[in-house]
Amino acid sequence: MSTRPLAAAPTEAPGSPDRDRRTLEAARAHRARENRLRTRDLVLSITAPILLIVLWELSARALIIDPRFFPPPTHIVAAGAEMLRSGELWEHTGPTLLRLLVGGGLGALAGIVVGLVMGSSRALNAALGPLFSALYPLPKIAIFPILLMIFGPTELPKIIAVFITTFFIMQINTVSGVWAIDRKLLEAGTAYGATGFSRFRFVVLPGAMPFVFSGLRTATGTAVVVVTAVEFTGATSTGLGYLIWNSWQLFIPEKLYVGLLVIGIIGALLTTLISRSEKLLLPWRRER
Repeated sequence: MSTRPLAAAPTEAPGSPDRDRRTLEAARAHRARENRLRTRDLVLSITAPILLIVLWELSARALIIDPRFFPPPTHIVAAGAEMLRSGELWEHTGPTLLRLLVGGGLGALAGIVVGLVMGSSRALNAALGPLFSALYPLPKIAIFPILLMIFGPTELPKIIAVFITTFFIMQINTVSGVWAIDRKLLEAGTAYGATGFSRFRFVVLPGAMPFVFSGLRTATGTAVVVVTAVEFTGATSTGLGYLIWNSWQLFIPEKLYVGLLVIGIIGALLTTLISRSEKLLLPWRRER
């Protein structure tokens, strides 16, 4: 019985027209699928809250839920519009934003700087690391009475409380970011002559930035909680936290929900700003 060698399957050259065409078609199909998924996600993100609000409105009007505690959303919107017209809402939103932006901004900046230095210095981290680890778990709200005793019922204790909250979150995340940098990247930077400040600028800082932005998102949410809580204490007569607390005491639920809504909007806007900044400054992470 004679045997014949099997014919080899035809292969395509890497740059053949058929191969390039299939690659292009696959890329187009992938982009089309991603566009469909983005459209679906956008529709869901809009329709789900609308359906929830409509269900709330109908349930409150049908007395399925107690409208004394859950007033119809239309009543809340009307109360918010009246507060805008009278200026009452701006009177409370402005101080909260000031405390958030000043305390949170300075705390984030200080936390990033200290985290970068500690992450780059083994000796400094050995000296300060245990102290920061001991202070981080302390409830920042519990520190507020001490700040009131020292500085009195002024703006400074509220700003410092937000500062401390943001500082520790950013310091820990930044140190973790520096430590997470691949050793091979550091060695490659050294091989290309990056030493001292140039190594820090082109290797350490970009490598730690994903952790920095992750920390910023966490710190923003926590700072919003803290600033609202310190405004509950009665050490102030302005702020969205004071508005919520005072509305509860006077049993005006519409104003209470307006305060909660504005706080949620502020948190969402700040988080969106951070995410957009990350995509702008870290273009290699845009697809994530």
